[in-house]
Amino acid sequence: MSHPSPIDQQPAWQALDAHAREMRDVHLRELFQDATAAGHERYTLYSRRAAGLTLDLSKQRWSDETHTRLLALAREAGVPEAISRLLAGERVNQSEDRPALHTALRLPADAHLEVEGQNLVPAVHETLDRMEAMVDKFLAGQWRGATGKAISDVVNLGVGGSDLGPLMVTHALADYRPDGVHEINVHFASTMDGSQLADYLTRLNPETTLFVLSSKSFTTIDTLSNARTARDWLLGRLVHNDHEEPHAIDRALVMRQHFIGVSASPGKMAEWGIAPANQLEFWEWVGGRYSLWGAIGLPIALMVGMPNFRALLGGAHAMDRHFQEAPLEDNLPVLLGLAGIWNVNFLDIRAHSILPYDGRLEYFASYLEQLEMESNGKSVTNEGEMTAYSTCPVLWGQLGPNAQHAFYQLLHQGTQSVECDFIAPLRRYDRVENDDTRAHLKAQHRLTLANCFAQSRLLMLGDDAIEDDGPRPSHKRYRGNQPSSTVLLDRLTPHTLGALIALYEHKVFVQATIWDINPFDQWGVELGKQIAGETERILGSREGLETMDDSSRGLIEALWDAEDQASKEAATSSAGQS
Repeated sequence: MSHPSPIDQQPAWQALDAHAREMRDVHLRELFQDATAAGHERYTLYSRRAAGLTLDLSKQRWSDETHTRLLALAREAGVPEAISRLLAGERVNQSEDRPALHTALRLPADAHLEVEGQNLVPAVHETLDRMEAMVDKFLAGQWRGATGKAISDVVNLGVGGSDLGPLMVTHALADYRPDGVHEINVHFASTMDGSQLADYLTRLNPETTLFVLSSKSFTTIDTLSNARTARDWLLGRLVHNDHEEPHAIDRALVMRQHFIGVSASPGKMAEWGIAPANQLEFWEWVGGRYSLWGAIGLPIALMVGMPNFRALLGGAHAMDRHFQEAPLEDNLPVLLGLAGIWNVNFLDIRAHSILPYDGRLEYFASYLEQLEMESNGKSVTNEGEMTAYSTCPVLWGQLGPNAQHAFYQLLHQGTQSVECDFIAPLRRYDRVENDDTRAHLKAQHRLTLANCFAQSRLLMLGDDAIEDDGPRPSHKRYRGNQPSSTVLLDRLTPHTLGALIALYEHKVFVQATIWDINPFDQWGVELGKQIAGETERILGSREGLETMDDSSRGLIEALWDAEDQASKEAATSSAGQS
């Protein structure tokens, strides 16, 4: 549903704009002092729990009035109705005229979701069951390559959501490998220059390596370039030996035993050579960056087993239910989204840093960069009008303990404000068997949490966090007043990780609803692919250079000069050897 008039012209936005002028010079330390004077604790007022997560928003630069007015904005923008439409399968992706049903991928088998006359749940679980049969076969050591050896290495070939989601989750849940099974090592190659894949091909055994080709359209040039290289490598190594004598192995056997495809285009998979039995379904109503919950998550399931993969889905579904059922004032995704709206649109904070304090979440910031900036990096409303207000901030991040020694200097004493999200599990290392080792690791975890809590406190209070009787020179001053949110997981488990990811997915949707933009398309990405294809044709044919701008012509000519020089050097070397 679109807004009847631009959201920034509606009463709730206008009231917030006026309120923001009153709040611009209010420091977070004052907000905490005022709460204490009134007999309140800001943590109690602005923290909420759901699905194994605790969200603390007390360090946001807002007051009770701000909070109330933001909730009014959410209602005026139709957030409750938008949540219902999303989860009911209505066509919320307006530019592509289809629903966005990633939440359907984590519905339990006994649920019922009818969309345009069809219950989607049986097909979702049929794919999950097919995944489970594949995973069980791998983990039993029964999926064998063309020479009869059990597959031990699986390389996922994908890009964007087909890479970042599975990569992030397999790293985060590495502790949850099942015991007593045939171990599968999962690798990821996404770069179109082939550097990641080339490294794997020098180390892996073709007899025991399988490739998963993950592409919604099965036309993505990055993925197909890597796939062709992988196919040539396997066929060259397995169909012929060093003496060019044919093995009793044919091309069809290699393709059948060493490739699995995940796509919404079964015809293109078959045309490429993926056997029908090795194809997993990916629906058009699931966007790539929202796709790890289904067949795109095969690498995750291969790493952690299907019971843990289903627990991941269960955690996400628990957050879906909370998103659907909790009132706005207690709704974690809504509140997190409103904090971002307040910072971007009313406090003019355009930068957002994601700071996990757990090494297993190393790739979480990269995952959120795509989720948020590809979804909400838009400047046109659903009505096709240019927005008169800012939308998605610039996201970046790194593991917090490492970032403290990298860019925290800017956070504490730089010239611009940055909103920060601190993310950490409360408990860790419970499963370590050795008592002494467990004690040492728990002490390290406590030290990590001490840093996490201290950094958010210092960003909030500045110099007031430091007990120091003497005056401080200006270059040692900390202004504080930097807003932050903290998300605490009870433990980092498949369930809580699922809930955490779903929390941010829904936060993105809340913000898109208020900004009146479509978070489920990515036309800017599509245009980039088109222009890259045209440029590649010019590079290869050396025709059409006159159609390019002056800068592009110069860059292309520099490449051609380098190629010509390389050819001359190769010819000279060859002549010298002869």
